Amino acid sequence: MKFKHAFALGTTAAVLLLTAACGGGDSLEEDSGSTDSGSTDKGSLVLGGQDFTEMQIMASMYEQVLSNAGYDVTTKLVTTRDVYAGQLSKGKVDVVPDYLAGMTDYLNTVANGDDAETVSTNDPDATLAALKPLAADAGISMLEPSQATDQNAFIVTQDFADENNLTTLSDMAALGDPIKLAAPADCEGRSDCEAGLTNVYGFTIDDIVPLDFGSAQLKDAVTNGEVDLGETGTTDGSLDQQGLVILEDDKGIQPAQNLIPAVNSDFLKDNPDIEDVLNELSQTLTTDDLATMNAQVDLERQKPEDVAQQYLQDNGLL
Repeated sequence: MKFKHAFALGTTAAVLLLTAACGGGDSLEEDSGSTDSGSTDKGSLVLGGQDFTEMQIMASMYEQVLSNAGYDVTTKLVTTRDVYAGQLSKGKVDVVPDYLAGMTDYLNTVANGDDAETVSTNDPDATLAALKPLAADAGISMLEPSQATDQNAFIVTQDFADENNLTTLSDMAALGDPIKLAAPADCEGRSDCEAGLTNVYGFTIDDIVPLDFGSAQLKDAVTNGEVDLGETGTTDGSLDQQGLVILEDDKGIQPAQNLIPAVNSDFLKDNPDIEDVLNELSQTLTTDDLATMNAQVDLERQKPEDVAQQYLQDNGLL
């Protein structure tokens, strides 16, 4: 399952070793050296988040724009949200890049229990409205969400889409053919996976082939015709190269996963200028931008901090 969904309720026992972005070994439980920003006029700031490609890039962009604004930034990335979210509430972490529905669903279960009814939807505005009071109660302030969104998505080969004039999941469901689906093992019964495809779109799924989310094996299975449909993410930058295309989720079974800055409320009150700094970045980002940067790191083997810096410079943010 993709991190932004699966990490919400992930176990914490195996994730107490924390890693700093782009190397190092800082822990959220202890002090560490800070990034040389060239200016410490506004004091220190601890930046948290998750340790996978997209979040490494996002954390590096946050680090660079905040350093440029005069903060002495220490970046600490971890494996799951349940590690850094508690630290964010306590003020041991000051800022994190996050996902709209992911944070909403996480804080909802923290406040109301694991069986709480899901309050995130495909509508970013409605999801943000549900998130803000949950975040406020946790001592967290949510800034403006970006139009860039990393939602789960379903792929077919470009050839298959062209041959059948497919652009949406509804188009494919209308073909009426039973399908094989490649997706993580927990797909069955999920409203954003098997249950949504069958109950909302009307697919008949003969078989779910258990393959890791967005993995090379999953994409190969789609490309080779072993399955008809596979699950990846909207910011997967490798699809064009592999002759694959995302079918639009036109009936909205995926919750809104817009990128959004989360800030400790007390820290924001003392440092209100960071709102403008981070909102300017959020307003610039698009889903295509994320996909391009992910590909630069994952396929071209560029460093996340170099990709982040180039993007910021190209968009006048540094």
